[in-house]
Order: sequence, then C-alpha cells, then structure tokens
Amino acid sequence: MSDEYFYGITLSSSHKTETWDPEAKAEYPRSNKLLIRQALLGPDAQPDELNVVQVETMCLQESIKIPVAILKVGETRQARLDIEFPDAPVTFTLMQGSGPVHLIGQHLLGALVEEFEDMEEMEEEMLDEEEGEDAQFKDEDDEEGEGQKGKKAKMSNNAKGKAPSPKKNAKK
Repeated sequence: MSDEYFYGITLSSSHKTETWDPEAKAEYPRSNKLLIRQALLGPDAQPDELNVVQVETMCLQESIKIPVAILKVGETRQARLDIEFPDAPVTFTLMQGSGPVHLIGQHLLGALVEEFEDMEEMEEEMLDEEEGEDAQFKDEDDEEGEGQKGKKAKMSNNAKGKAPSPKKNAKK
C-alpha cells in the first residue's frame, strides 16, 4: 500500500528545531521519503531580520549541515526548494531570526516512494531514447545527403547515362 501526506512545520523563536524521523515512530518499517517544496516567511516576521533555515542530514558516510533558505521581509518572503530527503533523520533548524518560517512539502510512504523513483527512471529513459532518436535521425540525414550526391552525379551524365567523351567535346 502506498500513501502520500502533506508535510508542514513551523520554525520560530519558541520552536527553533524540528526533526523528521518517521522510522523512529513506525510500528513496522516502510520506505519513507520527504520532499520539501517551499519555505515561506510568516506574516508576523520582523522587518529587516534575516531568517536562516539550516538542514542537517546524512550524506553518504557523514552528516552534513547546510543552509537551505534565507528569508527577509520586504526582500524574500518565500523560496522554492524542491529538496528530496530519501533517508531519515532530517533536522531543520532556524539558525538566525525569529520566524515564523513555514516549510511545506510531501511525505511519501511505501510503494509510492518506489513509484516516484520509477517515474524518475522512466523520465531518464525517455530522455535517453530521445537522444538516441536524435542520433538516428542525424544518421538518416547523413545517408540521404550521400544519396542526393549520387543523384546529382547521375544528372550530370548524358541521356544514355554515360559521361560525355572528351573527343565529342573536342570536335566542337
């Protein structure tokens, strides 16, 4: 069975950190993926205050901490992120500012994760096929070009299909 859920958190001066770790809460293991689509600065945000959101997650063999959004009233109230986190845990922290900063996205569970990955693979295969077709059409164009050269050569021959002899041209 596959499921897709809306995911949203709010970071603020009173709630600076939130950790997404569905595997720690699960009664039985299922595959999980978190997609963060957007970061929005709330209407109560302070003017001239930078709000910096940092994410901490696993990268191959070590943990990585990196800012993913810097928001400021009057300049940037939202940021499109489109970040995928295939592995839990993921910790979001409001490193600077008092917020509120809202992070929204989707939590994919079970087979839907595999379907999402299958869709990505299908898109990649389609792109590969299109590139292959482009190369095939180029080869066909090259072959047609050679065929047209052959036609031009035949057209320069006389009516009997033979090239004019030098002797006939010399008599004139």
